[in-house]
Amino acid sequence: MKYLLTITLSSLISITSFSATLPGNEGSININYPNNRYPLASKPYIELPIGDVKPAGWLKIQMERMCTGMTGHLDSIYTKVMGPRNGWLGGDGDVWERGPYWIDGLLPLAYIMNDEALIQKVKPWVEWTLASQKPNGYFGPDTDRDYEPGLQRDNAQDWWPKMVMLKVLQQYYSATNDQRVISFLTNYFKYQLSELPKSPLGKWTFWAEQRGGDNLMVVYWLYNITGDPFLLELGELIHKQTFNWTDVFLNQDHLARQNSLHCVNLAQGFKEPVIYYQQSHNPQNLEAVKEAVRKMRHTIGFPTGLWAGDELLRFGNPTQGSELCTAVEMMFSLEKMLEITGDVQWADHLEKVAYNVLPTQIKDDFSARQYYQQVNQIAITCEGRNFVSPHEDTDIIFGELSGCCTSNLHQGWPKFTRHLWFATADNGIASLIYAPSEVTAQVGNDITVKIAEKTDYPFEEKIDFNLSFPSKKDKKAFFPFHLRIPAWCNNPVITINGEAVSIAAHSGEIVRINREWKDGDHIQLELPMRISTSNWYDDAVVIERGPLLYSLKMDEKWERKVDQRPESSHKGEWYYEVTSTSAWNYSLIRKYLKEEELEKNFVVRKAENIAPYPWNLENAPITIKTKGRILPSWKMFKGSAGPVNFFMQANEPMGDEETIELIPYGCTTLRITEFPVR
Repeated sequence: MKYLLTITLSSLISITSFSATLPGNEGSININYPNNRYPLASKPYIELPIGDVKPAGWLKIQMERMCTGMTGHLDSIYTKVMGPRNGWLGGDGDVWERGPYWIDGLLPLAYIMNDEALIQKVKPWVEWTLASQKPNGYFGPDTDRDYEPGLQRDNAQDWWPKMVMLKVLQQYYSATNDQRVISFLTNYFKYQLSELPKSPLGKWTFWAEQRGGDNLMVVYWLYNITGDPFLLELGELIHKQTFNWTDVFLNQDHLARQNSLHCVNLAQGFKEPVIYYQQSHNPQNLEAVKEAVRKMRHTIGFPTGLWAGDELLRFGNPTQGSELCTAVEMMFSLEKMLEITGDVQWADHLEKVAYNVLPTQIKDDFSARQYYQQVNQIAITCEGRNFVSPHEDTDIIFGELSGCCTSNLHQGWPKFTRHLWFATADNGIASLIYAPSEVTAQVGNDITVKIAEKTDYPFEEKIDFNLSFPSKKDKKAFFPFHLRIPAWCNNPVITINGEAVSIAAHSGEIVRINREWKDGDHIQLELPMRISTSNWYDDAVVIERGPLLYSLKMDEKWERKVDQRPESSHKGEWYYEVTSTSAWNYSLIRKYLKEEELEKNFVVRKAENIAPYPWNLENAPITIKTKGRILPSWKMFKGSAGPVNFFMQANEPMGDEETIELIPYGCTTLRITEFPVR
């Protein structure tokens, strides 16, 4: 973890110094929010209660569309699973993960948006769960029933779906402070401590064994509240029974071998070494996840921050699929890793996933989504592709029920919103992920501050923070304000109340501004974005600017269809196909990709006014114009961009140079992102 410590006297910055520490060495001095309890390593950042961070701007519109779209109405859209027959409501229907998945996203959405109708949808699930606990501590459905198409009615006692409900209850406590949650979890964890030696995590399915980090996370959370020593014993037991992700990342070949892991298990397991580090204090746990990123970069990795996995891991050909559940689970893993380590790498990684993958995989009105997306995606049609798990060829189309992930996608934006801001171990406030938002938090000596973050980031380079103190009594406070400088930004600029601050703000570090803040103070952070390139599968070239990837702009024809196959169980009643008449088989031109030539040959055009909701083809705020050449030999194959040598030294027939337009990946539905070079 790296900090750039900026210390101020009164309102003038007087000392800047650099320090690098491991989490756990900072010491916990925050009097407003509890940090980890000894002997757990203290965290540099502390999660704020649900509801203290509110979305604004385009993010608020996104969350409102979730409320009115699929997330807010899944009980009527997916009644067979989410209706009154669900086992987590006491019914005889689905007893496994899907109901808890939905509530894991619906609950934070409801309380962040203060949507009373959605809160009332959440409460029956919470109340049934709390009431289901037995004298021995067990909770949840406990009866396996005969198979029924479309329902998961067995493995009721599996540890895995309970892990999802543990996260639900943790969030419910954060939003409501309902003390029943504490005694409930204490009793359940006592049950786990006695039962796991006889019935380990992997007894019913391998899912719990590979996702045990989610269970461990809530055990530590409860320990910080109660201090019960048995919870540390349970933590060691859960870690021991969990798939050894640290060893997999450091010493084994799973990330360089196809079909070795389930793509979503990797996303959820990614945080386990960092979660466990809090108890182990072993730096190898932190090094393991960094090594995993290095290994994936040249094997299964995608430039989006994810990896090829449809559903099993594949090498990173840009026409392989990437599952929506992988995106939202990796986002949550990165959010927790950032909180525990303060490492800017995980904040940069989180923005890469959130601002490229998530907007394009769900329809603008939140009425439909894709199971898989492709980095190079030239058509969305119901036809066979080169996927491990094709689900009757429905994986890539937009629908309510096509493929899977209908239940789990909802956590993405609400949890992202909550983690835009953190309390700090030094009694301050931290803005580590940038998006339009507003936070109300306690700083300094228990003084309430309200900060409005106004920005069109990630499209715009400037981020404005306006501070106010709601109390009539306290109109100023001395506290540190932490700001992240992304690794891609070389020359950040910070001004306070219009005056430039002279600090050595380096890329990939955190600026800490320590001063007395007053009502009406204004900070502006400018993060200049430059064109850069990166090389991926077979040396394909990707164009980047700031946190965004840029993809070939293609026209889109959306066509709503009704499934005509009575045997199909994966589409739902309707779905969308998306096709294009645009040429797509372009190569970039090698001589224009020299670093010193990029700014001249990739011309950035910014919209004069950014639309309130910018994440689509029509409203794309940034366009990059460059030159490309058609490769006639690069043709469609089975609905995807066919095989091509992304890098080659020999000559081949090509079209003339012509101007092509690139727009942000997250604004596209159809695209080429990894380009051949000639």
